[in-house]
Amino acid sequence: MFASSGRAQLAYEITGVESGVDVLLIHAGVNDRRSWRHVVQRLRARHLCVAFDMRGFGETTYQTEAGWSPVTDAMAVLDAAGVERPVVIVACSMGGQNAIDLALAHPDRVAGLVLIGTAVRGAPYPDIKHGPTAELNAMIEAADAAGDVDEVGRLDAWMWLDGPGAPEGRVGGPARELFLDMNGRALRASDPGEQAEIPSAWPRLGEITGPTLVMVGRLDAEEIQVIDEQAAAIIPGARLRWLDGVAHVPHLEGDPATLDEIAAFVDALTLSAEQGR
Repeated sequence: MFASSGRAQLAYEITGVESGVDVLLIHAGVNDRRSWRHVVQRLRARHLCVAFDMRGFGETTYQTEAGWSPVTDAMAVLDAAGVERPVVIVACSMGGQNAIDLALAHPDRVAGLVLIGTAVRGAPYPDIKHGPTAELNAMIEAADAAGDVDEVGRLDAWMWLDGPGAPEGRVGGPARELFLDMNGRALRASDPGEQAEIPSAWPRLGEITGPTLVMVGRLDAEEIQVIDEQAAAIIPGARLRWLDGVAHVPHLEGDPATLDEIAAFVDALTLSAEQGR
């Protein structure tokens, strides 16, 4: 299925039932909607799950367009999917940044946030100059400058799937194959055009009023760990959950602790909504 937004046709899919809460899944900038397969499998018996491909990812098609907005795109998907109730947004990395922006722009449409290794627009990221993240970033930049897309993809998998301080290949099998395919498509995609200017979210994190769970892998990049820990302390009532033995996209590898936390959070909001009726 496709949702129209500006000059884009956003690929999305709906899975599950409407008995619980509705869940919108927004993928990381090195994945596409297929990265949520374990999460959807866990939630679909009780909840309606909507996953989509952002511009530049997966099966979404688009023409270069100035002034497009990831928030507008996400709203277009919800409208096309017929989702009218406030949603729980489960999002990772760049997808988490978009989820926060959406929650600030349309608080009436968001019932809660699950943020995994999230980025935050306008956050004061530390300048990491030494250590495994800095070293791997330098390798990625060199491969990108040389135009070696395959090498960038290999190093991206090490950085974001394995974790910069972990051995390359820590995660193998189908999860690694899927990561390489998803990220490979993104690396070769055409430029969707310059985004519309969106206000910095960092100074407004205190305005987020819905329940929020922030999860970050202990193997994730250092700057992500720093910012996510700070964000969880700023967002009112947010809970921070450290995840052992995983990096930036723990849901992709089917990490049991990650899946348990997501399911428990979404189920708790369902119970709260039922008690409030």
